[in-house]
Amino acid sequence: MVDEGDDAQARSAWQGLYPWQHAIAKDVLSRRASWPQGLLVTGARGIGKRTLALNLARALLCETPAADGAACGVCPSCGYVAAGQHPDLSLVEPFKFDDDGEIKLLDAIPVDRIRALTEWAELTSHRGVAKVAVIEPAHTLGVGAANALLKTLEEPPQSTYFMLVTHQPGRVPPTIRSRCLRLAVPRPSTAQAAAWLTERGVTDSARVLAQADGAPLLALALADPAAQEERGVWLAALAKPASLPAVALAARVETGARDERKDRLGQVIDWLVAWTSDLARVVSGGAPRRNPDFADAFTTLATTVAPAALFRYHRSLIEQRVLVAHPLSQRLVAETLLFAYRDLFR
Repeated sequence: MVDEGDDAQARSAWQGLYPWQHAIAKDVLSRRASWPQGLLVTGARGIGKRTLALNLARALLCETPAADGAACGVCPSCGYVAAGQHPDLSLVEPFKFDDDGEIKLLDAIPVDRIRALTEWAELTSHRGVAKVAVIEPAHTLGVGAANALLKTLEEPPQSTYFMLVTHQPGRVPPTIRSRCLRLAVPRPSTAQAAAWLTERGVTDSARVLAQADGAPLLALALADPAAQEERGVWLAALAKPASLPAVALAARVETGARDERKDRLGQVIDWLVAWTSDLARVVSGGAPRRNPDFADAFTTLATTVAPAALFRYHRSLIEQRVLVAHPLSQRLVAETLLFAYRDLFR
C-alpha cells in the first residue's frame, strides 16, 4: 500500500511496518487495553503514517495477538487485512471509481463516503473482534463530511475504532480533533532513513534526505533522476532572481498529462517553501537545511533580499499550498508566485 502518495507500490500490496516504526508500534500496542476509539495520527509527510495506521488496525483485528499486542500475522483476520478484504476494516480515502472502473482521485473525502462509514460502524462485527476505520488524509474532510462523522465519534459503537491520518492536523476540523487522542509520529533517525534508502539503491541518501526534510518515503521519490533534473532547473532559476524567466518556468507546470498538473504545482510550491525557508535561515545567520547544495547562492541572495518581505512571502506559500487542490490555472498560480519571489530582491 502506498503511504500519503510518497511510495511507488500499488495500493493493493500489503506493506508491513517500516524499520523505524517498530518502537512506536510496540509502545502504542502496549496500551491496547485502553485504546482510544478516536486516534489522530499526525506527523511529517512521507514517514509512513498510513502504513503505521494500517498495521495498528491489523493488530486490533487480530484474533490471536501476541503478548505485546502485535498482530500474529497468521490468523484469518491478519490474512484478510493483508489482502485488503477484511469486512471489519474500512479504509476511507478521497477517491471514487469512474464509469470505466478507473480510480479517480478527489480533492476531498465525499460526504457520502462518511455516511456509508457511519452506517458500517453500526453493523455487527463479522469476525467478532473489533471494527476499525482508517481515514486518510483526514485534512481532506469537508464540513459536511466532518459533521457526518462527528456524531459517530461522539458516541462510537463498542469495540469500534477510528484512526484519522494526516500531515496537516491544523486543517482537521477542531470538533473532530477534540474527540481524538493525538499520536505524534516522529521522523526516523538519519541513520535509519539512510540505511533504508541505501537498501533501495539510493546512492546519495544524505542529499535527498535533506531535500525531504528527513522523510524517507518522500526522499525515495525525490531520488528519481527526472525529479532531480527538474528540481535543478527550478532552483538554478531561483538562484538568479534578476533574470528569472517566470513565464517560461511556470509553463513547465503544464507539461505532460493534464491530470498531473496539480501534483506538479504542489511540487513547485514545496520547492519554493524549502528554498525560502533556507534563505531565511541564512539571513538569520544560519545554514541552509533543505538545499545545502545551493549554499553559495543563498549567501549571495541574503545580501539583497528584504527580510520582512521574505518572511511574509514564505508564510503566503504555506497558505497557498492549502489551495493547490482548488480548480485554478496551475500555470497562472506558478507565474504569480514566481513574480512575487522576484520582487523580494533589491
